[in-house]
Amino acid sequence: MIMLARKQHLKKSAATFFCLIMFTSLLVAQENKTYKNISVYFTAEKKFLVLPVKNGTAKRNFELWVDGVQKRFWDMELAEGKADWYAYMQIDEWKGKSIELRVDKVNTTSKVFDPVQQSDLDTNANEYNESLRAQFHFSPKRGWTNDPNGMVFFKGEYHLFFQHNPYGCEWGNMTWGHAVSKDLVHWKELGEALHPDQFGPVYSGGAVVDSNNTSGLAANGNMPMLMFHTGAKAWGQYLSWTNDGRTFKKMDEKAVVPRINKDNRDPKVIWHEPTKKWVMVFWVERGNDEQHSMQFLTSPDLINWTPTSSFNGGKGDDRYLFECPEFYELTVEGTNEKKWVLTGANSQYAIGTFDGKTFVPTQERLQGQYGRDFYASQTFSDVPDGRRIEIGWWRTNTNNGKMSFNQSMSIPMEHTLIKTPEGIRLSRKPAKELESLRTKTYQQKQLTIKPNAVNPLNSLKVELAEIRFTLEPGTAKEIILNVRGVAIKYNTTAQQLEVDGVKAPAPLTNGKVDVIIFVDKVGFEIFANSGLTFMPVNINLSADENTLSISANGGTAKLLNLFVYELKSIWR
Repeated sequence: MIMLARKQHLKKSAATFFCLIMFTSLLVAQENKTYKNISVYFTAEKKFLVLPVKNGTAKRNFELWVDGVQKRFWDMELAEGKADWYAYMQIDEWKGKSIELRVDKVNTTSKVFDPVQQSDLDTNANEYNESLRAQFHFSPKRGWTNDPNGMVFFKGEYHLFFQHNPYGCEWGNMTWGHAVSKDLVHWKELGEALHPDQFGPVYSGGAVVDSNNTSGLAANGNMPMLMFHTGAKAWGQYLSWTNDGRTFKKMDEKAVVPRINKDNRDPKVIWHEPTKKWVMVFWVERGNDEQHSMQFLTSPDLINWTPTSSFNGGKGDDRYLFECPEFYELTVEGTNEKKWVLTGANSQYAIGTFDGKTFVPTQERLQGQYGRDFYASQTFSDVPDGRRIEIGWWRTNTNNGKMSFNQSMSIPMEHTLIKTPEGIRLSRKPAKELESLRTKTYQQKQLTIKPNAVNPLNSLKVELAEIRFTLEPGTAKEIILNVRGVAIKYNTTAQQLEVDGVKAPAPLTNGKVDVIIFVDKVGFEIFANSGLTFMPVNINLSADENTLSISANGGTAKLLNLFVYELKSIWR
């Protein structure tokens, strides 16, 4: 009986398995009837190929072939019906040639590429005025952006490259987007500079101007700007260059620095004057314990590189010196002393010395910022006046509904080193160029703030603003500056700022604290304590709320001064 039952059970199991196979086969067959892979052929006649995007739908894989050579590959959320927005791929370099566009899993009834849409004009409907578009923080016209890359001053312009997905509002398809500015404030987007190739998506890196043509890449008397980036398939460090700041060439036969160990990425290159050599530093994960390290190399010509040393940070989730290194020398304010600063993506940094080969720290694990979602910052190379100007990726909450873009950059900030009782520290302050955005000015002279008093700022309305004030807390336990419905609190006992649950130290100096606040649609960037405290807080502000108020709890405080500057948009 037991054997009979077991045989019957096996028969039932086999039947169930057979039915499962048949059902799966039917599903596959049904799916094959629903979707098909297509190849569309067309002649490039205009500047752009127009691609319809539907946020949140299934991604399709695309390939673009010219003369039998694959020129582009990407994935995107293809709109086969009504599009949320349109991506524009530049194809005019192949004008007059036959192009094959391959797409997988298109609905069998779809007519999305019948015909293929081309355009000489970018007809984006919202010219940087969308409800969640930051108005004085750079963001690309369309698509996702993250790390700033290749920041350099070249031929009279600041060049900001950035990690960019031109075809979607989420991370992917990493190219180097490109924007330029004459003043660090107003940016003109130029399109994609570097595209994914056989070595993979184009990950982060830096750029320098080779003023003495050590690379030999000058052309017609135009010195080159060289860009170093990671190929996120081979995980080597690769070289591209430009002689005019608009057209780009890749050294595509091999990496200038092949893969060293496991993950390698984000090369930063500088000129070291004492040794007359170029220095590259990039992040390398070592060993089996996720050891973060910064690898140093040197080169006489930007092409041939020799490893010289490696400096370890944290391990695993300890993200000290993880990713996106920044490395530079600054003079300590008020002295002739110079120190080197080595930073990772989360802005934790070390201060020390560097002999052209090896970095030796004197202070480590210093906190560079106290905000929320500020990451992978980089500083400009070759700035004419020698200032060290930084821009970082600010993870703003901009992916909403039918928006055609996502994420922002910080405002430009100047770095200095200052002496404090605890040692030398890095200070950030808003770049002076931002003053050009000021329009109307409101000044409040000294006043005493009492609990339950009438709001002295009741007549003020702000949208885009720069707010500067000096506060003497006195006996008050807490002072609250409410900006557009969001409370910016100063806790006197803890001597710290708090905004939307984010806390940052802001110690009193001679019983006072100075605060600077930049207010945009997507949040605040706050500076205190002589720039030692930098506190970006990403929070979407209500378009219907533009009030300003100040109050005190638990005692009286003095507002020694207050300046409110209305700011204009960088886009208009």
